[in-house]
Amino acid sequence: MRPLYLSYCFSSSRYLATITFSSSSSNLLPRPILPTFRTNHGFNSTPSRSRLSIRNCSSISAKPSSELRRKKGSPDSSESDDTKLRALRQLFSKPAIGIDAYVIPSQDAHQSEFIAECYMRRGFISGFTGSAGTAVVTKDKAALWTDGRYFLQAEKQLNSSWTLMRAGNVGVPTASEWLNDVLAPGAKVAIDPFLFSFDAAEELKDDIAKKNHELVYLYDVNLVDEIWKYSRPDPPNAPIRVHELKYAGVDVASKLSSLRSQLAGAGCSAIVVSMLDEIAWLLNLRGGDVPHSPVMYAYLVVTMDDSKLFVDSSKVTPQVLIHLKNAGVELRPYGSILSEIESLAFKGTELWLDPSSINAAIVNTYKAACEKHLEGLGSEGTGKSKNREVSNGSSGQSWGPSGVYRASPISLAKAVKNASELEGMRNAHLRDAAALAQFWAWLEDVIHEGAKLTEVDVSDKLLEFRKKQDGFIDTSFDTISGSGANGAIIHYTPEPENCSIVDPKKLFLLDSGAQYIDGTTDITRTVHFGEPTAHEKECFTRVLQGHIALDEAVFPGTTVGFVLDAFARSFLWKIGLDYRHGTGHGVGAALNVHEGPQSISFRHGNTTPLQKGMIVSNEPGYYEDHAFGIRIENLLHVKEANTPYRFGGISYLAFEKLTFVPIQNKMVEVSLLSDAEINWLNDYHAQVWEKVSPLVEGSASQWLWDNTRPLVRQ
Repeated sequence: MRPLYLSYCFSSSRYLATITFSSSSSNLLPRPILPTFRTNHGFNSTPSRSRLSIRNCSSISAKPSSELRRKKGSPDSSESDDTKLRALRQLFSKPAIGIDAYVIPSQDAHQSEFIAECYMRRGFISGFTGSAGTAVVTKDKAALWTDGRYFLQAEKQLNSSWTLMRAGNVGVPTASEWLNDVLAPGAKVAIDPFLFSFDAAEELKDDIAKKNHELVYLYDVNLVDEIWKYSRPDPPNAPIRVHELKYAGVDVASKLSSLRSQLAGAGCSAIVVSMLDEIAWLLNLRGGDVPHSPVMYAYLVVTMDDSKLFVDSSKVTPQVLIHLKNAGVELRPYGSILSEIESLAFKGTELWLDPSSINAAIVNTYKAACEKHLEGLGSEGTGKSKNREVSNGSSGQSWGPSGVYRASPISLAKAVKNASELEGMRNAHLRDAAALAQFWAWLEDVIHEGAKLTEVDVSDKLLEFRKKQDGFIDTSFDTISGSGANGAIIHYTPEPENCSIVDPKKLFLLDSGAQYIDGTTDITRTVHFGEPTAHEKECFTRVLQGHIALDEAVFPGTTVGFVLDAFARSFLWKIGLDYRHGTGHGVGAALNVHEGPQSISFRHGNTTPLQKGMIVSNEPGYYEDHAFGIRIENLLHVKEANTPYRFGGISYLAFEKLTFVPIQNKMVEVSLLSDAEINWLNDYHAQVWEKVSPLVEGSASQWLWDNTRPLVRQ
């Protein structure tokens, strides 16, 4: 899927802080499948019908790109970015505001990667629609930071009023460094505290304090919303649905019981959960508030005695209401979360808060309420009618709630998939592979017949094939359909108004995924409809070699992802090439296509070891600006390896494939491959045929047969 660049925002480690969790926390993922190749399966044999039948979610429908792809974050395209900047700056001098700069992040109040359109404030103000980036506006300057996935896209979308800051490049300052440079000492820099994690806000505050700047929290107003006004889209209001136990694997009561045990062990009496996928996973619910992610906007507070879900009640169906009641979960208005936080603090509740994901508004509200609580305890202890100690042993320190600040325990629990989640992921990937076989058979046929298709046409047609699969709900991200130079834009999203025609003489990169009722998919293939150049074949083959090396890795159970990242890059490094994104991200089970805490990336800040049951992507690539892009992506399940020895007494791990779609043999320069690598590719294609051929027929079966033939060294 859209590869994850594990660095973001105010410093090169900021985004890692958001997604990195300690190894003691809990988290995520699923796994793959192996078949054996039978050479007597010809393409004209009659395939059996799929036995992976699943109830269709007919009440949920994904729309094609041609309907959805108006400029995200910019609902009123007639309003120029310059006009928006002038209006924003006029607000700076209002008496109740009085600031010198305003920082606009990508996130919503839950630190989501994908967000509802009404929260795309950075996109609205800047015109840049990539999913990652931070805009900073002063009284006379405007700058936008984004990472290597989006450099080319940002170059196209930002007008001359904006300066593009290519985060991670040598000599490019962080946002806080830039603010310290362009503002006079003692300036006021404002943020919306709901849109920053507590860690991110504290880091920004500390960094700008070096020049005596003050960080101002605007709790009651978001300045971009003040400009957006009536053209701003309405908040999402999609109905919530129950994620059935046969897919979830564990009931809500058991999950809450396990969570409460962890709270007790940490000395806490409650936890505030704000990550939307964590809430969905914990409560076995799914929603439709966020494009591509089956989550709903909500907060969850779990105490030792009860649970409260803060959500718009209009989204709660009768079935969901019964489900929550049976699990002992009460409903509260979404907007009442801060008053609940204050109430918990006044009761002396010791809250577990994940400062990397809980927004600064919640944490600061809790801290302020705790201080008031301590003051109350102090006055109570000194009053004539009270005889209560307000100290903690010999230290003499005031006692009372102060909070436990550590990684969410739900993150790792969600990441390590149970048997039902893994089974759902396996089944979803096979149905998805059938849809892709049908799609590629169609696309190659019409291209060779001379059809003129746009990148959006291709994306929309793929959606048609996926919609026919049982259990399909939505795409898992905007399809990346890039012909030629557009394939070099790592997170390219074609727009109907200005996309390219698919050129049969150029490389074509297709990165796509789907949300099914039982699983989430994410796959990238790069193909050529004609004859690739020798250079393109060499680059493709070296990407493939890296993909194979990671797929075949065997590693100690204590290994973190950055150790494995070099496996995928080493063949490119040998000729001085590389790519600007991580090699692998976690994937949810019928949840978010990007999921932590684990990753495989050159960024070494994530110290979460890979664990049995996790799912990660394997997606090395190479991108030649203004020429072509190459990426090969499968999803992998982390499994226990069967090794003859166990040095150090620990288990060793390996990967098992989930994705079964052919890799185009035509793109491979066989002379670069070892015999073992050729065997890997042939064995993979044997598995693809064995697993997927029973699910397709006709031209798709023929295409699958043609594209899974063994590669032979000449």
